Amino acid sequence: MPSRSGARAIDRKVASGTGMPRSRKVLLLVDFINPLRFEGAGDIADAAVDAARATARLRKQFHADGSCVIYVNDNFGQWRSDVQTLLRECRKAGGAAAELARLLPPAKADLLILKPRHSGFYATPLDLLLAQLGAKDLVITGLATDYCVKCTAMDAYVRGYRVAVPADCTASESEQRKHEALDWMKDVLKARITAVPQHAR
Repeated sequence: MPSRSGARAIDRKVASGTGMPRSRKVLLLVDFINPLRFEGAGDIADAAVDAARATARLRKQFHADGSCVIYVNDNFGQWRSDVQTLLRECRKAGGAAAELARLLPPAKADLLILKPRHSGFYATPLDLLLAQLGAKDLVITGLATDYCVKCTAMDAYVRGYRVAVPADCTASESEQRKHEALDWMKDVLKARITAVPQHAR
C-alpha cells in the first residue's frame, strides 16, 4: 500500500486538476502479474521473482514521492479477464507465479491497463493516459527484458518519452538475453540503465 505521505501527495494532485493525478515521472510494471504458462517460463521464474522484489522496493519509493504507478499487463488472450482474475489465477498456480502476485499486488492508487500484444502502447490507451498525467519520464520494469519491456521502451522512445530501465527490475530467460536487450535499449533508445537507489532498498 502507498505510504500516507504518498497518498496525500497523489490526492493533492488529483484535487487540483481534472480528476487524474499529475505525474511527470511514471513507473510502468510490464507483465509482472503473470501465470508463467509459456515455453521458457521455467528459465525465467527465479529471475522474475528477484526482479519483482526489486520492483516492489522501487514502487514503494514512487508511492512515497506521490508519483504514478501503472500496471501494463498482458491479458493472455482472455478478453473477459481483468487484473483481479489474473491475480487469482497466479495465486492458484503456485510457485513463482504466486510469488509475483504476492510481491506486487496493485495498490489502490495504482492504475491498470490490459494489453493484447508485446508493447504496452499497442492497441491500449496508455499514450492517452500518460498525456493526461503530464508524463515525460518513464521508468520501465517487468518481463521479459528482451520482449515486452524492450517493445514498450521502443514505443515510448518514438513517442518522445525519456526512458529509464532499472536493470535489476527486469528479467529474461537468460542473463545474456537480458544484458543484450539492456545494451540495445541504451545504445538505440538512449535509455538510462539504472539500479534501484540504495535508499529504496
